[in-house]
Amino acid sequence: MALFTLCLVFLQCLVAITGYPKDFNGKTNFVVLLMDDMGWGDLGVYGEPNRETPNMDQMAAEGVLLPDFYSANPLCSPSRASLLSGRLPIRNGFYTTNMRGRNAYTPQDIMGGIPDYEILLPEILKEHGYRSKIIGKWHLGQQPQYLPHNHGFDEFFGAPNCHFGPYNNKNTPNVPVYKDANMEGIEFIEAQTQKSEPFFLYWAADATHGPMYASKPFLGKSARGLYGDAVIELDYGVGQILSTLKRLGIAEQTLVFFSSDNGAATYAKLEGGSNGPFLCGKETTFEGGMREPTIAWWPGNIPPGKVRFTDLGWEYFVMVLHHFMEHPNHEKRYCINFNACVFVHRPIFYYRGDLLMAVRVGNYKAHLWTWANSLEEFQKGTDFCPGQNVQNMTVRQQEDHSQQPLLFNLAKDYGEKYQIKPNSAEYKSVIPKITAAVKEHLDHLKKGEPQLNYCDDAVMNWAPPGCKEIGQCLPIPPSNKQLCYWPH
Repeated sequence: MALFTLCLVFLQCLVAITGYPKDFNGKTNFVVLLMDDMGWGDLGVYGEPNRETPNMDQMAAEGVLLPDFYSANPLCSPSRASLLSGRLPIRNGFYTTNMRGRNAYTPQDIMGGIPDYEILLPEILKEHGYRSKIIGKWHLGQQPQYLPHNHGFDEFFGAPNCHFGPYNNKNTPNVPVYKDANMEGIEFIEAQTQKSEPFFLYWAADATHGPMYASKPFLGKSARGLYGDAVIELDYGVGQILSTLKRLGIAEQTLVFFSSDNGAATYAKLEGGSNGPFLCGKETTFEGGMREPTIAWWPGNIPPGKVRFTDLGWEYFVMVLHHFMEHPNHEKRYCINFNACVFVHRPIFYYRGDLLMAVRVGNYKAHLWTWANSLEEFQKGTDFCPGQNVQNMTVRQQEDHSQQPLLFNLAKDYGEKYQIKPNSAEYKSVIPKITAAVKEHLDHLKKGEPQLNYCDDAVMNWAPPGCKEIGQCLPIPPSNKQLCYWPH
């Protein structure tokens, strides 16, 4: 069987893989450190003035910084579905058609989840002898058929949903925590190293998602309050994982990727993160909603201390290199090559629900639609763009600009404040390229069946797998299937 490795296209093939390490059956290990609602401006290396992330900053010094890497969606569930499937939410089904251009996710009462037809990264890795573990938030569906074990993961310590609350096990059940193995990522790495078996660790911590939390040793440590305390603790965790890889002598055999699922929740104001110089935040398709603090680390393979500007995102994460003939079913989903990295420059498509809101080609971004959040939600106190007011952009109802898109040069105007005039030579030279990219995308788009349309109280975590064994099952209420309401 041909040896296989996985290449991340967003590294722009910084490494030409000419040989294989001696252990792990000649395969590279993979660690994904996914933060939750962490903003581009939350790391010291990205300019956070308190400099409270020494381990993340050191990771960047030893690896490569990717300042314009994107999530595939400005909200958690669709972004995570894209990370693991390598496909936009509009393709993998993580969107809603209940209302045009509305964000949707997987609360406890959602009926959908990651479809079986989606081939996730751990499923492919399993074919090549990898053992995969997820620690933290899954968020791709809480019903048994959607849980990690049914989609390639061998071990799961974490929760299927967000930790909203408080719940009382009467009106709403508590979110279960699944534990089928040791909770420690470090012990997983040590065990796999001892067995010389390749591994994939997906560390999806959620401490920076509201309501925020931090362990007692980290409380009160940050100048930024509880959110900063959570960041400091996560930074500590990152440092522990990287130190373990070095201690075990497997750093050069392990590619580690750090990023976030979406932009910081600016509506939380001082209790949330920072998106640095970018416009707005989570829930929006402005730069603050989808540009992520991203670092790749692979000692001995990636030259240290580099900065690479790429126009790439989570939907390009799954770039599998294996033999064409052995895996023909994967050819149409993934960019495939054998024994070499393949890099294809592609546009970035900014979706909000089922609506293509904007497109980036090179340094230029064109907004086909604009919307911050509704006037109704704004009047209730929810503001996705606090302190920011840009004409035709931070509007309170959806505005259609598809006939004459709003164009910005992100290299000069990363805050999306200064629209390029439609009668200018620059506009006239750029827009045809973007229009062509949009046409090609839509002409070849095959939408997945929307998974986030229906909700039902009966599918909440009343009787999750394993509840009988510990006597914690709750009565399941009658079904009340209905269309979900998505305000944003």
